Amino acid sequence: MMEHEDLSLKRQIFLEKLSQLEDCNEDEQKQKIEEINDSFNKMERNEFDFIFSMELCNEINKMIEEKKMNLENALLLLKHIGYIKELHKCQSGSFKFSLLPERIEKMICEEFQKKDRMNKKILVDLSECYLLLIEDFITNDLIVICVPCLLKVALKKEENEETRKEAEMALLALSCIRKCCVLSKELYLNEVTEIIDYHQGHSNPTRLAYQSAWDFLMKRLKYDDNLEDMIVNDLHFWKEAIRELEELRKSVDWKRIKENEKKRNKSNETLVLLRWLQSLEIIFVSCQLWYEEFVVLIGSIVRIFRVAKNREMRVSDKCVFLIERLVNGAAKIEDLLKSSAFDVVLSELVKFDKSNNTINKGLWFFKEICWRLKFKMEQGCDDAKIKELKRKVFERMEEEGYEDCVVGLSCYMIKKGFGVSFLSQVFDKYCVHL
Repeated sequence: MMEHEDLSLKRQIFLEKLSQLEDCNEDEQKQKIEEINDSFNKMERNEFDFIFSMELCNEINKMIEEKKMNLENALLLLKHIGYIKELHKCQSGSFKFSLLPERIEKMICEEFQKKDRMNKKILVDLSECYLLLIEDFITNDLIVICVPCLLKVALKKEENEETRKEAEMALLALSCIRKCCVLSKELYLNEVTEIIDYHQGHSNPTRLAYQSAWDFLMKRLKYDDNLEDMIVNDLHFWKEAIRELEELRKSVDWKRIKENEKKRNKSNETLVLLRWLQSLEIIFVSCQLWYEEFVVLIGSIVRIFRVAKNREMRVSDKCVFLIERLVNGAAKIEDLLKSSAFDVVLSELVKFDKSNNTINKGLWFFKEICWRLKFKMEQGCDDAKIKELKRKVFERMEEEGYEDCVVGLSCYMIKKGFGVSFLSQVFDKYCVHL
């Protein structure tokens, strides 16, 4: 990892490169911007985070305002910055708190109001820049302009690399629209369904484009539960997610990741895999129905965890987090046991390193198991079946010493005052019943 002084020097050099663009003609400027974009591709994540600053955004804004950089070239630069930022899931607020958003918002509205004289390419580029960079709530006035505009690009079916990359950028930008933004189904549903259906038959979009289409759709679940049946039954989400996860698990070069573990750059396959895991979190929280494919999906997550463990921490941590979320959702305790998901979470507790966050997450998982078993009893479920399930849970913990680990850690956390007193009542009652 670079020292702060090195990063400060690199940021200064980068800003100087930017200022040199004003002395170039349009073609020279474009060439130099392409070179700058290429340098972004080679940056480690922490380096990108440091260089992508409010100062940089304000400098670009100033160059646009003073006509020292033409709009097409500025958008070429900003769109690529947004692409890298979103691919690596960087959260900085540099763009949001700069002077650029207001300028781009105004440009989008002005270009759209030109109607027949509108420059569609400029409108697409402006929309992509804005959505990729904003990290904030988007007004309905902008949504009704940007969403249809980008869906038209994503719907193109020509079998060439340029069209595929255009669709990828458009869908990636759409996937940045936050869950809190309410979209009318008439605005997007038929188009996104067509994009996903077409991919399932032709495999035309890139992996990132396909994942982004699903991600955009998943985020709409927050305000429309009726989408769940269509997503699962009509578009076969679980089957598609399992296939994509398995293919990505096999295509990631895990050995290379281990050999270069100190580097912050990730391969595209690793980044798309992370994005799929993040999308699953959305549907795990929203999905209220249980499907047979869940068991297979849990198995895929467990396999990814095992191959990523000690190689790619962001991936392995996300897998554990997803399994923990499953126990709050529709997952059956029997299936968690059957798929080894139970072992994954509890085995992480054995690595006790006094990390309060790690301990809390693992104990929370166990607390949820206890509460769900208790709830089943109180709801008058089959007493013999519940007792048998409790016995299996207990035996699984006892086999690897997990029971002692959970009890010991719960006592440690209570002693330290970390607020997990639920175990003093839930765990005791659970053991007494056994």
